[in-house]
Amino acid sequence: MGLFVTFEGIEGSGKTTQMDLAEAVLRDKGARVFRTREPGGTQIGERIRSVLLSPESRGMDFMTELLLIEACRAQLVRQQLLPQIEGEGIVLCDRFTDATLAYQGYGRGMDMGLIEELNQVAAAGICPDLTILLDCPVGIGIDRIRRRASSQQKGNGPDRLEGEERGFHERVRTGYLELARKSGGRIRVVDSTGGVDAVQEKIFAHLQSALEGSKETCRFRKSSDRIG
Repeated sequence: MGLFVTFEGIEGSGKTTQMDLAEAVLRDKGARVFRTREPGGTQIGERIRSVLLSPESRGMDFMTELLLIEACRAQLVRQQLLPQIEGEGIVLCDRFTDATLAYQGYGRGMDMGLIEELNQVAAAGICPDLTILLDCPVGIGIDRIRRRASSQQKGNGPDRLEGEERGFHERVRTGYLELARKSGGRIRVVDSTGGVDAVQEKIFAHLQSALEGSKETCRFRKSSDRIG
């Protein structure tokens, strides 16, 4: 048994909360779980993440942003994901290549062909078996970010991407839903506007289906089988 599962969504969609719950449930059921995130996930990647998300990095060129994200991914894939995917556990990753298409492609308006090419190189051709897309209206996501920021210590406001104008987040959401439509079932859209427990139940139903596995959809494969 094994899966490479990614969690995606706009800012404030509830990814971190639902990943926490999914990880806890899977571990409680005896699964071996490896959890990581993008950008970041390695010592080098976390240092790049701090630059990418810092409000002090406002004005960063879009190409700089894209290449830094891909650099983080290359390090994460080669240092951690490839070894873990070859095992028999479950890999949970907070964002992966779909995020780059949604944020830098649809959100920034960058060339999708270029992004796909860089994704392929940085990710060494691996693709998630299952992607959970937590979807909510942008207004709800923004409200959640504001509430979270107000509950944290002073100075911990929205990061550089969270603080983008609303139109950017709308484009990202549209992009995610378009990617889901074209994914052939790999990306499962989950309405994240409901209660935490209700959302968790929907997510675990998708995880359970993937764990039971059909050859046509999300059955775990060796990384060499994911090379497209």
